[in-house]
Amino acid sequence: MATETTQQERVLVNPDKLRKFATSVLVKLGVPEEDARMSADVLVRADLRGVETHGMSNNNLGRIYVRGIREGTVNPKAKIKIIHETPVTATVDGDGGLGLMVGVRSMTLAIEKAKKSYIGMVSVRNSRHFGMAQYFSMMAIPQGMIGMAMTNTGPIVLPTGGKEPVFGTNPIAVAAPAGKEAPYCLDIGTSATVYQKVILTARLGKPLPYGVAADEEGKPTTDPQVAAKARKLLPLGSTPELGSHKGYGLGLYVDLMCGLLSGHGAGIQMQRGQSYGGSGHFFGAIRVDAFRPLDEFKAQMDDMAQRIHRIPPLEGFKQVLIPGDIEHAKEQQRLKEGIPLLSAVVAELKQLATEVGVAWDVT
Repeated sequence: MATETTQQERVLVNPDKLRKFATSVLVKLGVPEEDARMSADVLVRADLRGVETHGMSNNNLGRIYVRGIREGTVNPKAKIKIIHETPVTATVDGDGGLGLMVGVRSMTLAIEKAKKSYIGMVSVRNSRHFGMAQYFSMMAIPQGMIGMAMTNTGPIVLPTGGKEPVFGTNPIAVAAPAGKEAPYCLDIGTSATVYQKVILTARLGKPLPYGVAADEEGKPTTDPQVAAKARKLLPLGSTPELGSHKGYGLGLYVDLMCGLLSGHGAGIQMQRGQSYGGSGHFFGAIRVDAFRPLDEFKAQMDDMAQRIHRIPPLEGFKQVLIPGDIEHAKEQQRLKEGIPLLSAVVAELKQLATEVGVAWDVT
């Protein structure tokens, strides 16, 4: 495919071929093929929806997952198991496996429970980094359900008024079906930014926005190199004056649902610097028709979205959007045109292909 240029040269790659490549790499490292396909799809969907910090665009395949398998922190042949169960809930042990795969299997379990009992909730322990949270919440949409997904990690985010991190970026994702409009899809970290974005910003040679990351002393910095070394992010809200206590409180809520409910542990109970190590997750699925007919719900969702879209925009904005609009538009475009990868990332992935011994054929 053709190339396009932004601040750095980008190469448009075929999504299906990129997914096949990622699958091949994981299989070569001992991951069962079905688990590898699940994991690869989560990564490529992130790129399709423009969440480049969590996809192949940031070389998360090599930097997080391949590295984890090689270093022994990720079990490539994990066998997840249910350790406690009721008709509507389950606690799952991820066996130290790829969080991408553990997440798909656990959300599938939540959906199956919801099909039978209208709701399904699954808390997971002993898993690993699970990628883009919205992937899992969106799994509920084709089933006529509202989906939710969360994950916790080791401490990297400062509490309001503190110098040392106490929890991870701890994202919360919620998705709901609509009719003609794009599905509602909220996917937010409870930190002011994510560590992957710090790395990606450094790659692009840009400064960080003020108030998203801190230096070794816990003071805000705009230097992504300094922030990457310190591994200290600020909570959503950035400062007490701007409401950092809200992000702090939400981050601890994710710890409660993912870490304490599952028994995995809260961020502050994990080893510092292990943000891509052990994680707990939480998944939920709720049938809309447990409350009202699905078609009526979708129609009202459409009406709500259309009313919001008609609100006069401020100067500098083309339209008022709802969560998920931007990602939906990018996905439709990239399914047709391809995924734009930085040329530097393409070089890294080609090197990974050589090291692992798989073919690189994605254009």
